[in-house]
Amino acid sequence: MSEDDKRPLSAPESPSGLPTDAFIIERARLENVAKRIHRKMDDYDSYGFTSHQSISLNVFFDLAQEFPELEDLYAICLLIPRMFFDVECDLYLLDSKDGILKRCAYRCLTSPLAESPEPIFPEKPLVSENHFFLPIKGNHELISQLPFTPHGDIIGVLCVHPADKLTEHDRLYFERYANRFGYQLHNRLINNKNKEHVQFIRSLVKDIGHNVIVPNIYFKLYYKRLHSKIDLLDIYERKLERFLRKAGDRLGDLAEDGETLLKDIGYIRDGMADQYKQIFSHYMHTSLFLETLLRRSHFEEGRYVLDKRMCNFKTKVIDPQLERYRPRLLERGIEIDTSLGGVPDAEIEAVADVGLISQVYANLFSNVVKYAREVPDPGAGRTRKFMSYGWEVMRDFFGPGRDGIKLNVFSSGPPMDKEVAVRLFEEGYRADNAKGEYGTGHGLYFIREVVRLHGGIEGYEPTPHGNNFYFILPKEPEPPRPASTAIQSPPGGPGEHPGLPGGDDDGLEASLHTPTP
Repeated sequence: MSEDDKRPLSAPESPSGLPTDAFIIERARLENVAKRIHRKMDDYDSYGFTSHQSISLNVFFDLAQEFPELEDLYAICLLIPRMFFDVECDLYLLDSKDGILKRCAYRCLTSPLAESPEPIFPEKPLVSENHFFLPIKGNHELISQLPFTPHGDIIGVLCVHPADKLTEHDRLYFERYANRFGYQLHNRLINNKNKEHVQFIRSLVKDIGHNVIVPNIYFKLYYKRLHSKIDLLDIYERKLERFLRKAGDRLGDLAEDGETLLKDIGYIRDGMADQYKQIFSHYMHTSLFLETLLRRSHFEEGRYVLDKRMCNFKTKVIDPQLERYRPRLLERGIEIDTSLGGVPDAEIEAVADVGLISQVYANLFSNVVKYAREVPDPGAGRTRKFMSYGWEVMRDFFGPGRDGIKLNVFSSGPPMDKEVAVRLFEEGYRADNAKGEYGTGHGLYFIREVVRLHGGIEGYEPTPHGNNFYFILPKEPEPPRPASTAIQSPPGGPGEHPGLPGGDDDGLEASLHTPTP
């Protein structure tokens, strides 16, 4: 190959004539692939395969794509050497269950299977007892996805015999042949594994509907019956009270016992009513999350599918989650302070998936419980832990006529360092302040995924007295876009939204910005 043929690809330019980040990344990708193509061209030049050998490889590739079953691929691997080069092959592969080599045999072979020596598991090609043993290697980058544990990258052995019939050039060809088969085999094994997983998920979805969602509905009936018993207890309490009032002096000393009994009944009723309220609230939240996360459409599409509806965020999302976490907040001594301008008078409505957005708030409130810390309160001359929440309308945030809603959850404590803040929404990342608190680092990543599915953005703001986590959603659904219309970023470009750090207007006042104790 001439040096002119190896010249690097020219980079495309952006419409303005200046390379953008996307164009630079694309150019690097093209150049990397081009280098690999050049190296492969040099490799094949050095192999010097005959036309007969090259045709056999082409036939192998064509048939490997044509026949869908794994066993078909085994047969192709064994028959190509025999029909093109008049040599026999034995194929040994790792078994997915016990991890040992097993021989593949086929009735389509016209001659009986010859006796072979005990299979050798070589790391490099070698000859033993007139058999040429070749390691079959998988794709190193995808080894962990196999349904069994290979020996390094080796997933099997190809044995060609008689070895004395092969020239050095023939052996080089069969080394390349074994490599090509290994990659095809690896992909086919992963494909089969994925098919099994998809089938399992489909079956699981049916089981979830039958064994989880439907039975869960009956709990609501049981709770209603329990509530009716509590109401009945309340009725008997009032009847007893009327009886004691009418009987008066005729009961004598028994009246005092009746009063005690009345108080006991009232105590029991109040306790049952409180327990019922907590259990029913927990049931409603669990039902919402179960039905949202286990929604059939998620499994059918292979991704979260939104069920977006117009809803009142305060009454449908925020208040229920706040009541759920209120006992845990109080237990940790965290005050709920809405005197900071966090909750505006006007309630908000927006289009959202109530179930998924409720889980966003559940994650944010859970983090408040875990990570809120005491800060000085100069006005009271003490330290305290507190949280707040709120929202505000961001005019034209997503473009002309497309307002956004910024929703905030604030907790007191030391502000996070910039190095930590930029990684908060990464999968599995946990900041230093997470030590000693249970968690997986998935919560904020989940928030990011759900918010972006809604067409919004997520973010974090440090303040002098704590940390504000927020997300911004479109107030109205995005209008249909003509096919010819280009997709545009929100005003200011990525990372430069008005009112957010890094934007053109960092001074925009928020309903909850920098709380002052």
